[in-house]
Order: sequence, then structure tokens, then C-alpha cells
Amino acid sequence: MAKDRFVEIYSQGVTNVRKIIVDSETGVNYLLMSSNMTSGCGLSVLVDESGKPVITPADAIVSIYE
Repeated sequence: MAKDRFVEIYSQGVTNVRKIIVDSETGVNYLLMSSNMTSGCGLSVLVDESGKPVITPADAIVSIYE
């Protein structure tokens, strides 16, 4: 089976959902947020204090479902 490109590494909430998703090829971290999954959601690149994208090394990416 092929490796998933996007891996969910963190999930919080049922109605006020927050998830961190990592691109397994680039290591870039994204934050997905929704206050109600039926009315839409927002997706943003996570950045550090200097404004650079947060990068997770490929060998540290572990899905919460593994």
C-alpha cells in the first residue's frame, strides 16, 4: 500500500475540531479548525515565531491511527 501524503498527527474535539495534518513529503504542518464541521472549516500553515513553516522530520511522522 502506498504511503499517505497527508497524515493526521493530532486531533482534538468533536464539535470544535482542531487537527494537525502533516505533508509526509515536505514535512510542512497544517492546522485545520472548525467550530461546526457542517458549516465549513479553515486550513492554515503552522508557522514558528519567525514566520517560517513548522517542519516535522519524515522519520518523526506518526499517524494517530497507527
